[in-house]
Amino acid sequence: PRWAMAYKFKAEQASTILQRITYQVGRTGAITPVANLKPVLLAGTTVKRASLHNADQIKKLDVREGDTVFVEKGGEIIPKIIAVDFTKRPLNSSPTIYISKCPECNTELKRKDGEAQHFCPNDTGCPTQITGRIQHFISRKAMDIEGLGGETVELLFKEGLIANYADLYTLTKEQIMPLERMAEKSAENLVNGVAASKKIPFERVLFGLGIRYVGETVAKKLAKAYKNIDALMLATEEELVTVDEIGGRIAESVVQFFANPTNQNIVSRLKSYGLQFSLSEEQLKNQSDTLKGKTFVVSGVFASLDRTSLKKLIENNGGKVASSISSKTAYLVAGDKMGPSKRAKAEKLGVPIISEKDFLDMV
Repeated sequence: PRWAMAYKFKAEQASTILQRITYQVGRTGAITPVANLKPVLLAGTTVKRASLHNADQIKKLDVREGDTVFVEKGGEIIPKIIAVDFTKRPLNSSPTIYISKCPECNTELKRKDGEAQHFCPNDTGCPTQITGRIQHFISRKAMDIEGLGGETVELLFKEGLIANYADLYTLTKEQIMPLERMAEKSAENLVNGVAASKKIPFERVLFGLGIRYVGETVAKKLAKAYKNIDALMLATEEELVTVDEIGGRIAESVVQFFANPTNQNIVSRLKSYGLQFSLSEEQLKNQSDTLKGKTFVVSGVFASLDRTSLKKLIENNGGKVASSISSKTAYLVAGDKMGPSKRAKAEKLGVPIISEKDFLDMV
């Protein structure tokens, strides 16, 4: 709260030696440099690695292999290098030269204007990108496939049984059983888990496709706006940016993804296997544009609905939910025990204050 003040302990620091800089490839092709450190005890855990983020950060810190560095935990969780102890730098030290080729597939790296990270453009042939995309597809917030984890994905890919996430739906128990650490029961669980994922709703399937910049929230917005994958695949950048909270960068990424023949083929295969690529009848029935363009703030305790259900009802009817009142707020939906500061601000800005009944009548 604005009137309160938090006192925090200064982050604990430790000094250690940066032994080696290595580079990781993410599922989108983003390259992340990693500092491999001489193990050091810091805030209750032993730290061996810390992200160096990108080439600019390495240049800014002038960090080199063999340097003595100061490490602290950002938010007391994630280790980060904050400075170099130049007084202890070896005399034969030479500046870090950022890699120019992908460490996994040897493809020449690219860096777009205005972006901090380098990328490997070989999205269909770089092994780490391929397995990374499959691991994202099966993750809990996407397809949530039971019986299938990251190590199994690596094994299936290595054995040539899968080359993309559509291949998961053609796997048989007989193919899986001969693999290392795979018994009949675990093979059965994997096949059943893949089959059960066909019931996962459209917005989560869309998130699982791994389109760059399309996270959980954006996937929900796109699913709601376009209702099915066919309409979304035909959308232009100009049409996409008219959707609430979809900017130029996301629109460009979506159009590029669906323009790729490989991705078109994968989506076509997934459709043929029976995955959900449109909103269900129940979801469509509960949606409207009644509140389109209106922003609501919900505060207090309500008689017939809990706050989460009320917010979902606003979103299902095209409205937007905000956490604080501003001049853009259309209505404050007020329940019992509403904070006096919210009421005062709404009155000051002339924001209409409505009851739960008023809101339900509205939709």
